[in-house]
Amino acid sequence: MSNLEWESLCDGCARCCLEKLEDEDTGKIFFTHVSCKLLDAGLCACKDYANRSDQVPDCVRLTPENVRSLNWLPPSCGYRLVAEGRDLYWWHPLISGSPDTVHEAGVSVRGRVQGTEDEIPDADLEDHIVQWPERLPKRARLKKRPKP
Repeated sequence: MSNLEWESLCDGCARCCLEKLEDEDTGKIFFTHVSCKLLDAGLCACKDYANRSDQVPDCVRLTPENVRSLNWLPPSCGYRLVAEGRDLYWWHPLISGSPDTVHEAGVSVRGRVQGTEDEIPDADLEDHIVQWPERLPKRARLKKRPKP
């Protein structure tokens, strides 16, 4: 798979750009509604994708080699689905032909981010834990795009 093909697996949901907490005893991952400082929450895109690792040293670059071992990828993630041999959902841009269907399906973080890592101290992240990044809205789980 070429780099361009690999990058096209990103559905543009930006759930992976949310700050996460890990329970040290159990390894359980907890998502928050706090985003990376580089996330444009309206576009669900990185403000400086090419240089993100320079600005955010702990930004994880997804690769075919590491995607299977990352326990914090949302279950709907295109990279994760392909690694597991599963099909992409109807709302994935490679299937729908539109980058807007991820928002239409309610999968993206658009309208759900409450602040960035620069605005909310690490000590307060526990107060911002949310469940929705681990779940898919009903319309996103449908086999086909719902009719308007």
